[in-house]
Amino acid sequence: MASRLKLQRELEEFLGNKNVYFQPPESAKLKYPCIVYKHVVGRTDYADDIPYHFNRPYEITLITQDPDSPLVRELGLKYPTIRQINSFNDNNRYHDIFRLYY
Repeated sequence: MASRLKLQRELEEFLGNKNVYFQPPESAKLKYPCIVYKHVVGRTDYADDIPYHFNRPYEITLITQDPDSPLVRELGLKYPTIRQINSFNDNNRYHDIFRLYY
């Protein structure tokens, strides 16, 4: 499992800026486009009732002001273990949510 800081650097490089936030407080002023990401509930794999592997994914939210942003497709193709799980519009900001096992 790679480190969170490595993921932070990769996401900043992907966006081409520093607008990548890990679990920001609600009072944080976000600059768009940006990525907000956090840990979510992990998954344990078992064999013979014994845990042998644990993986804790990230939920990555790409927020843009462009409804047709090419970043959505690019992020969806960036990692082999990423998948889009939701999408919504809030106050003319487009949120695309992905789950990444990293």
